[in-house]
Amino acid sequence: MLSALIWIPMFAAALIGFWPSAVSSKIVRNFAIAIASVTFILSVIVAAQFDASTSQLQFSEFIPWIDDLGFNYNLGVDGLSLPLVILNTLLTGVAIYATDEAIRRPRLYYSLMLLITGGVTGAFLSQNLLLFFLFFEVELIPLYLLIAIWGGERRGYAATKFLIYTAFSGIVLLATFLGVVWVSGASSFDMVGAAGESHLQGGSPLPLVRQIVLLAGILLAFGIKIPLVPFHTWLPDAHVEASTPVSVLLAGVLLKLGTYGMLRFGLGLFPDAWAVAAPWLASWAVVSVLYGASCAIAQKDMKKIVAYSSIAHMGYILLASAAATPISMMGTVLQMVSHGLISGLLFLSVGIVYKKSGSRNIDVLKGLFNPDRGLPVIGSLMIVGVMASAGIPGLSGFIAEFLIFRGSLPVFPVQTLLCMIGTGLTSIYFLIMVNRAFFGRLSDLVVNLPQVRWGDRIPSLVLAVIIAVMGVQPAVLVALSEKTAIGLVSAVPPQVQQLAQNLE
Repeated sequence: MLSALIWIPMFAAALIGFWPSAVSSKIVRNFAIAIASVTFILSVIVAAQFDASTSQLQFSEFIPWIDDLGFNYNLGVDGLSLPLVILNTLLTGVAIYATDEAIRRPRLYYSLMLLITGGVTGAFLSQNLLLFFLFFEVELIPLYLLIAIWGGERRGYAATKFLIYTAFSGIVLLATFLGVVWVSGASSFDMVGAAGESHLQGGSPLPLVRQIVLLAGILLAFGIKIPLVPFHTWLPDAHVEASTPVSVLLAGVLLKLGTYGMLRFGLGLFPDAWAVAAPWLASWAVVSVLYGASCAIAQKDMKKIVAYSSIAHMGYILLASAAATPISMMGTVLQMVSHGLISGLLFLSVGIVYKKSGSRNIDVLKGLFNPDRGLPVIGSLMIVGVMASAGIPGLSGFIAEFLIFRGSLPVFPVQTLLCMIGTGLTSIYFLIMVNRAFFGRLSDLVVNLPQVRWGDRIPSLVLAVIIAVMGVQPAVLVALSEKTAIGLVSAVPPQVQQLAQNLE
């Protein structure tokens, strides 16, 4: 079942890309939507059969590959990875559906989209370090091409910057993984998840100093991918130049590879070092939250505002991960899923505004909420996304941030309170954006906007409904991840947690 989630989109990508005869764009698009739908249904079936009462890996698949290197095809899913797999398959379908039917070079475009979803799913399911690295790198070139070919005016610059940053991240990650196996003496790169012992098969527990050195590599590699300040500069450029569907995938799914990797390999492999580093990680989270929010306030481009808000919201996940309490860890899972949905909704709404008006500048756009000549439905959906991002009760963002702050406050009270200020700043910059672009008298630019088809609204409506449902009924997702969250934090030694708190 897990292999099907990876290889169905990848085989479909190869089929589209290497089909020997010409195929119309409509047929390719419909085929890609069908493949995305199949993988989403499969991920829901996995969730329906998932046993949420245990933190153990389920649906495991193991095939020996290169024994001499310890490189095996080792898959498994738990309460941390399963919600992200479902999110990935859902947003892939949304992104493909939201793609313009008349897009240039459709076979290459849809092949790259499906290749990304297969690679991302493979990374979430991998239980072998080298296999994770392989899938982690698979999405690099497709995303570079999606920005470089179908992006905006400065797409070359943005794509190259993205490539340099993430390629460096991959080099650091590979070096760290090799170092982990080398210093632990493990017989393979397989993760076995034995709390209190080495997490690698045949490896010995690592001394604290070595754990800290290797954890630094993990934090650097995934800190670039998330991204956290000061490694964030590639993200706003990539979002601004990327097309709307690519921005949906980039913010909704690909950034989660960084947060997932930090939790799985940082906290999972080096719990002692993680606890020692926790106070500095919490302070790092504060810097990311406040810097990202401050930059968002200063932006005029709606896409840049959403991009900087992503940087700020990733800081919340780092804060909760540093606290490493069961409640905060559940908050990280909800925040990853919630942010994926909210950022997808916001980028889709901004994309429609840009498509119809030709501008994303909040100093130029005014009166978009006008019921007769504006974009009232898109404006309403944008407001839902803004409210969810600001943590308004009744929407998914509220329960995620509540769990994060509730779980982090006893461990890092000062840092948590500072991050709560970031929530207030979220309301400020999004209210500025909505107030300027959607209210007031119609500006000359938006007097006679083309009509928005319901087909353009459907992806945003789907995400808005899920955000609302998650806000009033988060129990399903909480139950899915609760045992895994408890299992992750149980490996953090209590005495080291105390040391971390004394270092504040």
